[in-house]
Amino acid sequence: MPRSTLRAVAALAGTLTLVAGCGGDGGGDGGGGSGKGRRPAGAHVTIEVPADAPTISDAVSLARPGDLVLVAPGVYHESVRIDTARITLRGSSREKVVVDGRLQQPNGVVVSAPGVAVENLTVRNNTQNGILVTGSAKAAAGLPGGSGGYDTGDEPVTFLKSFLVSHVTATRNGLYGIYAFSARNGVIEHSYASGSADSGIYVGQCKPCNIVVRDNVAELNAVGYEGTNASGDMYVVGNRLVGNRVGLTTNSNHQEKLLPQKGSVVAGNLIAANQQTATPEQADGGWGIGAGIDGGSDNRFVRNRITGNRNAGLVITATSDIPPVGNRIVDNTFTGNGVDIGWTFPTATRGRGNCLRGNDLRTTVPARLATTAACPLPAGESSPAGTWAAPTAPGGVPFTEVAAPAPQPQFPDAATAGATVVPPVPDLPSTEGVRLPPASLLAANALVRTP
Repeated sequence: MPRSTLRAVAALAGTLTLVAGCGGDGGGDGGGGSGKGRRPAGAHVTIEVPADAPTISDAVSLARPGDLVLVAPGVYHESVRIDTARITLRGSSREKVVVDGRLQQPNGVVVSAPGVAVENLTVRNNTQNGILVTGSAKAAAGLPGGSGGYDTGDEPVTFLKSFLVSHVTATRNGLYGIYAFSARNGVIEHSYASGSADSGIYVGQCKPCNIVVRDNVAELNAVGYEGTNASGDMYVVGNRLVGNRVGLTTNSNHQEKLLPQKGSVVAGNLIAANQQTATPEQADGGWGIGAGIDGGSDNRFVRNRITGNRNAGLVITATSDIPPVGNRIVDNTFTGNGVDIGWTFPTATRGRGNCLRGNDLRTTVPARLATTAACPLPAGESSPAGTWAAPTAPGGVPFTEVAAPAPQPQFPDAATAGATVVPPVPDLPSTEGVRLPPASLLAANALVRTP
């Protein structure tokens, strides 16, 4: 969850000098391009790296709307900044095209223009983010507000409108693997995030979001997926959130604009075994939690499989002065958790109108929530709350030491397909068509297995 400092990043940053970029096996100039290379003649062309331009940044600087930047295998020591609309950046091989920050730059790829697709490559070893998609000029420029990458101060909210991140591997990054902030109308899909000292996949500060996070694997992060102040048509569907410290959170936070968080749909996800020790420590000390609603409202959790989380399967709580209101927990399956569902309000702020229906439950705190808080429940009715003995979180490991990922599925026909056309607004899923996932969901290319 957002905090002004993160222990792992602070410790690492204290030993590093951040630089704009360095040359390396794949070249690189730190973003912006050096002006080298040539763009093939015509409209909607393919610019190949290194055949047409020596670095990814050089190729991006040559690209025009509708172009494809196709990258050959190599390790590219650069920070790529994309500020031209409607271009596609694609690796020819997901595991062999690597944007490596060498712990000397904040971001691997920064997208600040609409309609951009980033596909089929690996981003690793950045002190902040693997991929950052944002409409915030401060966020795109580096460390906004000087407070951990979250506070953009007096900057007005400006949305990046439409994006796609697909078949990307983001590993060993100091804050987020894939980070969409002040962005709307996008999709994050078929991607893998591990070793993030905050969250593997993060969506923040959007309203309405019109964002779909689907069919991703997030493991060995402090938090698998996090949505902060992400409201309205925000869908998290069919993901494997297994083997983190905390699987998923949807929350409100005063460090970002557009409070409070409302209206996410979390459906058909596998949220399991989120108490791994060989992970970066979570900033708030969270551990053993499948999913958390922290000051979020009007969220729907539908047909998720939540299993083997040592502290709790699902936690609903208030954050600061923001209560959770009107959250609906429907038709989920809970097994092997310390507590299946726990509602606790440690401050004077009480939740209201939170309700359950049709869930497979063993334990709740307080007891008998399935009958005392059955849906439908009036929005103004206070939610009962209780406490339970949570396990102590063990120490973790630096994000630089998290296990390397297994090979992941390739983007289809990466070398021959043309540029991807990103729609102005993505198709939004229907929860009626989302089924309860099996325990084997997306297991073939994951390191952590379910209990």
